[in-house]
Amino acid sequence: MTTMKRTCLEVALVVGLASGLARAGDTQLKPFVLAYRSTGDLARAAEEAKAKLIAAGFEVAGTYAPYEDAVIVAVTSAELKAAAAKSKFSAYAAAQRVTLTRVGDEIQVAYTNPVYMQHAYRMKGDLAPVAAKLEGALGRVQAFGSDEGKTAEELRDYHYMVGMQKFDAPSLLGRFDSHYSAVKAVEAGLAAGKGGAKIVYQVDVPATSETVFGVALREGCSGDEHIMKEIDFKPLRSTGHLPYEILVSGPDVFALYGRFRIAINFTDLKMMGSHSFMNIRCAPGAIEEALKKVASPM
Repeated sequence: MTTMKRTCLEVALVVGLASGLARAGDTQLKPFVLAYRSTGDLARAAEEAKAKLIAAGFEVAGTYAPYEDAVIVAVTSAELKAAAAKSKFSAYAAAQRVTLTRVGDEIQVAYTNPVYMQHAYRMKGDLAPVAAKLEGALGRVQAFGSDEGKTAEELRDYHYMVGMQKFDAPSLLGRFDSHYSAVKAVEAGLAAGKGGAKIVYQVDVPATSETVFGVALREGCSGDEHIMKEIDFKPLRSTGHLPYEILVSGPDVFALYGRFRIAINFTDLKMMGSHSFMNIRCAPGAIEEALKKVASPM
């Protein structure tokens, strides 16, 4: 081997090794965190979790049971709101979910991973302190929700496959003459149960014109139970996928399109076969139509 060829080979090996180490060093993020396992009464376990969260400085924004054996507690905090205020559309992450799901004889207490959501929603604010605060309040056994996880870079440009929406392609549900009138229209639509929807929480982000609503959906192909029974089948349950959000940003009302919003929390979901996107193929459009009804003028 000539000196030049040997040098080129050595350079290629060094570059390849460095690239491999960089990839190995990337943090693989997953959407949910199992805090602990419990037993006994689900409602009592939910109250105990709420007490821990409040003691840690979180504010309970809303609670609901999407179906039997599941409770979702939406929490916010000064830190979450401050981080959400740093960039447009970051209000999607202004409330994190703590979930209690009975699976067999155990109750799985889990929460959404704030750092995963930070990157999925392209935030400028840092949610690592919020993640540490949740871990301090509830604990941490393991992250879960996908087999391999995604890096921050992958999440910030995520879409399930070519032709499907990314974070920056939301659905425009409605447009009004002011932020105030847009918020009032959504409040009225939820109070009237339009689209089979009901409010779970509302969080106003200080010093911005952004308000996020957590919305439970109860009817037909858009229904929470209908969708989750098909896609949330693994031993550790991803109940924190719910609820969906409506975001009022200025005079405009948005929602993340279902093909992104479902896929970002279920990145391993197959396209075909059992427990697949094909079996909920009506859901993305149905969710959009239900949320549009909520945002329509009275």
